[in-house]
Amino acid sequence: MKILETERLALRRFTEADLDNLVELDSDPRVMRFLTGKPTPRTEIEQKVLPAVLGDYERGPAGRWAAIERASGEFLGWIALQPPDDGSTTELELGYRLRAKAWGKGYATEGARAAIHQGFAEWGTRRVWAQTMAVNTPSRRVLERAGLKHVRTFHLHFDDPLPGTEHGEVEYELTRDAWVRG
Repeated sequence: MKILETERLALRRFTEADLDNLVELDSDPRVMRFLTGKPTPRTEIEQKVLPAVLGDYERGPAGRWAAIERASGEFLGWIALQPPDDGSTTELELGYRLRAKAWGKGYATEGARAAIHQGFAEWGTRRVWAQTMAVNTPSRRVLERAGLKHVRTFHLHFDDPLPGTEHGEVEYELTRDAWVRG
C-alpha cells in the first residue's frame, strides 16, 4: 500500500515479503555503525522487528515505510514517523535507514520532508523529533535539511558503548507552528 510519493521515492507499507530487504539493510556494518555497531540477526528481524513494524499499522496511520526508488523499483531502505505505543500522531519520531549505496543522494532528506509534511498536514501532528549520536554528522545534516532544529545534547550510559558515545546524543525537533511559518 503506497503511502507517499516524492519526485524520486515511493513510500509504502512493509509486508511480510520485505523480510529479506530488512535483513540485507541491517546486515551492512556501515548502516549499523551509529545504531548497534553490528548486524541485526535475521531471527530478530523475523521475530521482533518486522512484527513490530506491521503492528504499528494496526494502531494508526504513522509508522515505518519501505523507501522504493521510483525509477528502478529498488528497495533503498525506510523512512519513519514512529508513533508512541498508543498509535497517536501528536508527537512522532522521525527516522530513516538507507542502504549505503543510496547515501549522499538526498533520498533521506526527500523522504523525511515528505513524511513530515504528511504528519503536519494530514494527521494533526504537533511535533516531530529525532535523536542520533552527536558524532553522526551525516544524519544530523539530514535532520537540519528536513527543517528540524537542535534542542539538546545529552549523555546516556551504555554497557557496551559505540565509538563516539562519549560525545553524547542529540535531539532535534520541528513543531507544527515552526513548520507552518516555514
